[in-house]
Amino acid sequence: MKLRPEIPEVLYKRSLTSWVWTSNLKLQSVLLAIIMVTVAVRVLPLEMQKKIINQAIGLKRLDLLLMYCGYYLACVVAASGLKYAINALQTYIGQQSLLDLRKKLYAHILTLPMSFFRKASPGMVVSSLISEVANTGEFVGQAIAVPVTNLLTLLAFAGYLFYLNPLMAIISMALYPIAILVIPALQRRANAANKQRVDTGRKLSTLISETISGIHEIHANASFKLESARFGGWAEKLCRIRVTWNLYKFSIKVSNNFFQNLGPFVLFLVGGYLAINGRFDLGALVAFLSANEKLYDPWKELMDFYQTWQDASVSYGRIMEYFEGDPEFLPEPEEPREPLPLDGAIMAKDLVFEVPGGIQLLKGVSLDVKPGEQVALVGFSGSGKSTLALCLCQILKYSAGTAQLSGLDIDAMPKSDIADNMGIVSQHPFIFEGSIKDNLLYAINARREAHGVTGEAGLPSLDEIIAVVQQVGLFADVLRFALNSVFKEGKKEHLVKKVVRVREAYHAGHGESLADSVEFFDPTRYLYYSSVAENLIFGTPARDDLEPDRLTTNPFFVSFLHDAGLKMLLVQTGAELATKTVDILKDVPSPDATFFEQTPITADEFDTYRDLTGRMARLRLHKLPPGDERLLLTLALRFTPGVHSIVGLSPILEGLLLSGRAMFAERIETDLPGAVTFFRREHYLYSMTVMDNILFGRIKTTSPKILDQIQKTIVSLLIEEDMLERVLEIGLDFQVGSMGDRLSGGQRQKVALARAFLKEPPMLILDEATSALDNASQTRIQNLLETKWKGNSTVISVVHRLDTIKNFDKVAVMKAGRIVETGSYAALMGKKGMLYELVHGASGRG
Repeated sequence: MKLRPEIPEVLYKRSLTSWVWTSNLKLQSVLLAIIMVTVAVRVLPLEMQKKIINQAIGLKRLDLLLMYCGYYLACVVAASGLKYAINALQTYIGQQSLLDLRKKLYAHILTLPMSFFRKASPGMVVSSLISEVANTGEFVGQAIAVPVTNLLTLLAFAGYLFYLNPLMAIISMALYPIAILVIPALQRRANAANKQRVDTGRKLSTLISETISGIHEIHANASFKLESARFGGWAEKLCRIRVTWNLYKFSIKVSNNFFQNLGPFVLFLVGGYLAINGRFDLGALVAFLSANEKLYDPWKELMDFYQTWQDASVSYGRIMEYFEGDPEFLPEPEEPREPLPLDGAIMAKDLVFEVPGGIQLLKGVSLDVKPGEQVALVGFSGSGKSTLALCLCQILKYSAGTAQLSGLDIDAMPKSDIADNMGIVSQHPFIFEGSIKDNLLYAINARREAHGVTGEAGLPSLDEIIAVVQQVGLFADVLRFALNSVFKEGKKEHLVKKVVRVREAYHAGHGESLADSVEFFDPTRYLYYSSVAENLIFGTPARDDLEPDRLTTNPFFVSFLHDAGLKMLLVQTGAELATKTVDILKDVPSPDATFFEQTPITADEFDTYRDLTGRMARLRLHKLPPGDERLLLTLALRFTPGVHSIVGLSPILEGLLLSGRAMFAERIETDLPGAVTFFRREHYLYSMTVMDNILFGRIKTTSPKILDQIQKTIVSLLIEEDMLERVLEIGLDFQVGSMGDRLSGGQRQKVALARAFLKEPPMLILDEATSALDNASQTRIQNLLETKWKGNSTVISVVHRLDTIKNFDKVAVMKAGRIVETGSYAALMGKKGMLYELVHGASGRG
């Protein structure tokens, strides 16, 4: 069986005007009908002007004046309404055509060969799709309405001029041939400059895109001036071209305005002479001048449309040139049919892959893989392993030879058949913006979309998703994302109640055993692992001015400290902290951050507090200026006794702070109700994470063993409360950021592996798919391949760690674009050939 790809529509060969004839023809017909009425309505006011002057005013008839003025007003109102309808329709038609063009262009770009994307700049593609095609939409919207409206208006006004006075009409029209000669000549020059503008703008976009992508290298080499100079050179060139382009555009406008203003001069001269000699009545002269003036409106609109047409032609032509090319493979079958099931057999014979310049990356590769076999591709970097894998999954198109999947030629198969039957994981997998779940279901949703599947059909259950997440080692990450989630008040109330219930169970079952590791929130006890400010507030502020780092500038809080008798005690504590810190560190040459771990003073603040201790030696505390007092108060409010061991917390101050906590709560509830959410065991704390809500306290240690123990106890409680799946579902909704930048390299690879495994395809292509994983995670994936996938799916794995290939059914060793030996690991090692050299060379280097 051999399918031949055919391209249903060659987008880049379509002309600009073809988009006009494929736009909404029904609306275009309505538009033409409105235009016909509009032209008639625009001519009538001219005749009314003549009648108003000659009949109403000339005969001094008030009734005629009112009637003709009424007709005039009705025509003006109708013309305005019709003009609005024309603009609305042409805008809608233009935007719909632009939408159609963008969709088709985007679909075309996605199917272009990989070689195009190796050369194309992302910035150029974005610019083409977003800004450069806009001219096309504007042109299509105007293509029928503007020329038809204005040509008919020109003819109607010209006819009316001849009706009034043929001689003056001929004189009036004599200027247009000159304009028709001058303006297109200028336009041609403007078009040439516009082409240069588009090309230079693209080069500048490419440069910017390259610079942003290579920002690490720029920082590493401090090449700021070099890159600025490169950018400046192209920016200056673009500036010069834009100046030239705009000058030509202004020349066109100036020329047009010149001819427009020259017309009335000639008409006043000739018309005035005829009127003086009684050969032209005054009303006709006024109507003629008015008609002649209005004649320039459609002329000007035609010139503007001509400019739009030329700009659109340049942009459209450049876009189609840039994206010229056909897909290498047929995206989907020519006729709708059921997905094509493949058994996983893979065969390559004399496969060649050649890149421009005549360089062959594959040189006659042959490989035979039976259904369910697992094959490792090994070899030094540049041996062609990844290239072979990419040819077998239709990412790259081989230059010669044959390759088949289940007896079907790979180069003739629709991509949808490949995607239906194959899972692919690359060394640097791409993660799309969205949630983890969106990325896990990406391949499945792509398959459902390709086959028109709707609803829940074809989607894995939550249990199946969680099972795969656990298999690839992503479970702990997803759980951590879930436990670090913050709920908005009023949302997920069913979970909120269960979390509070888990909290109670957690404290009842593990409170005592974890007392040495966790300091639980207790309104009757001082929290040594929380700061003084956090102890006083004992909750989470809903107002910015009650955040711990802003309390010393909050009059309400400072007043409370004074009333509670705490202000001077805290100032004294701050003074003691500053004095001891400075005394210990003053002789250290350049103390780094580690020296400040036992004090609330940071390295950046040391000089400030050293100067302050100098002033304190000369002044008593109560005579310090307000700024110094605020510095000491800030220090005291940061003081965390369990961390900052440089000073101890006196029992007297501890008792006063506990009393102050109760007093602060009373004052808040009286004066600022709702400003703080206090720690209450029966309440959910919406400003805190799920983990913090369950713990309802602060962890005292950073020991991984203790943290792991705490997480395990929480997981067991979530299971007991039948909440684990619901919590994991929250973790699956974690937003990964642009290109997955909120995930580590290892997490991205795990997501990609889970994405492929969820499809359960008969074939897997793994291109160094575990290179970013630690040893334990790599072992986990290898064990999974050897158990769950053994015999069920054909696996071709490009391997970078040779200690993982022992259990593969077959090992293919590549060198310089050829397979030099193939067989089982044991057989090849027994031959002491290339694999033997690779393994022992790698061991030696290790």
